[in-house]
Amino acid sequence: MAAFRLGYGYSVVLGHSEYYPKAGYAPAGQYGIKAPFDVSDGNFMAIKLNDEAKSIEGVIQYDEAFGIDSNLQ
Repeated sequence: MAAFRLGYGYSVVLGHSEYYPKAGYAPAGQYGIKAPFDVSDGNFMAIKLNDEAKSIEGVIQYDEAFGIDSNLQ
C-alpha cells in the first residue's frame, strides 16, 4: 500500500461497509478517529498501517480539494 510506503500510520476511507473490512479496515471510531460529518460507523473506516504508529484521537481534516467543511459536526 502506497500510504504504508510513504510512512503513514493510518489509512481512513469512506466506503462500502462490506468491501473495506475484507482489506482489514474497521470502524474508525475504534482508533479514536471521527468524521467531520454524520456518517455510519460501518462506512467510515480506518486501518492502522504500522504497529508502531502513535495512538490518535480526533476529527479527521480533509484537504481543501475535497470541499468538506471540517466544522460540520
